[in-house]
Amino acid sequence: MLTLTQRLNASELNPTPNYELPLTAEERQRSRYRFSSPSGQEMVLDLPRGTTLQHGDILQAETGEYVVVLAKPELVLTVEADTPLALLKATYHLGNRHVPLEINPSYLRLAPDPVLQHLLEHLGLRVREEIAPFSPESGAYGHSHH
Repeated sequence: MLTLTQRLNASELNPTPNYELPLTAEERQRSRYRFSSPSGQEMVLDLPRGTTLQHGDILQAETGEYVVVLAKPELVLTVEADTPLALLKATYHLGNRHVPLEINPSYLRLAPDPVLQHLLEHLGLRVREEIAPFSPESGAYGHSHH
């Protein structure tokens, strides 16, 4: 079993990972947890409290192996609009509800929620369920990320 204790600055070190660890958005918020890689390797996260992992982060095990964190595709709602203003308005309404939200120039992405889906459709936006990586914003006061 690998115990992952360090997040490395991949842009400076550029290590070659020994393993991949696909995690959902919720799983990437855990700093202490046990996972299995797709290859069956058991891994334990033992990172500083409050660490939020991002797609592409490199973790190092106590034994020296490197693991790359991947955003695991999961069920999400993808929201698109005809105008940037309509997308901004949707972002405002979702932000007022403190919804974890991935923000991109041409779409928004959030966890499935029928009430929010109805709200967004009522605002005239296109909403579709799909399986895709989900990388919500960590927030203005997000910590422990380089």
